[in-house]
Amino acid sequence: QELSSAPHYLIQHKSIHDPYSVGDYAREASVLLDELFKKSNLVILVGGSGLYIKALIQGLDEFPEVNPKEKAFVEKLWAESGIEALQNLLWELDPRYAQVVDLQNPMRLIRALSVCLSSKQPYSSFLGKPKPTKNFEHIAIGMEGPKPWLYQRINQRVDQMVQEGLFDEASSLYPHKELNALKTVGYTEVFAFMDGLISREQAIEDIKTNTRRYAKRQGTWFRRQSDIHWISAENPTIQAKSVLQKLGINPL
Repeated sequence: QELSSAPHYLIQHKSIHDPYSVGDYAREASVLLDELFKKSNLVILVGGSGLYIKALIQGLDEFPEVNPKEKAFVEKLWAESGIEALQNLLWELDPRYAQVVDLQNPMRLIRALSVCLSSKQPYSSFLGKPKPTKNFEHIAIGMEGPKPWLYQRINQRVDQMVQEGLFDEASSLYPHKELNALKTVGYTEVFAFMDGLISREQAIEDIKTNTRRYAKRQGTWFRRQSDIHWISAENPTIQAKSVLQKLGINPL
């Protein structure tokens, strides 16, 4: 129902078996934007992951090719020793990046460590170099609200997902649970239930807790971005129109 309210792109367009990186997204989205701007001078980008948004808006840093053996070593380290082992190794190899990266995000740590070990250089040494200028301007609008309001919406959203068949969907994907595409909040907890590690009720509570933690990390990242115009969740449409009018743009 939400998707039918307006044309959406780059949603459910890849198989869970297809490798898909932030670089793949940035390249694919850039091509799509070129096509969409031929039809309209306004495109709405909704997110999501700050890394993916930043990659599209600001461009990507260029990194050397990763040695599969080094990546396999890092992934094995995570599987056998946990995220703390990744954190400790990153502090050793690239303390500068360790100060700014989300240390609770194993995928970011694996990526950085794979580059460090493959190139014999700090991951941070490849960051911040000049990038090609984009052929569009962007206006960033962020919506915020009180924590109780946000956490209540998260809890309600999880309950809705469960009612609409999250456990049945996860059951059909269970044979592929080791794929990176499925190592996300929601599937991870349900898979733990299916493995007999936790109860169904605990899985639901863990999804809510981990989603709230993820939302908190997202909020921290986005609040560091100086170009975002913040609006209140209480009346977002009115405030968003006000922001656009102040910038000289006629809202839809």
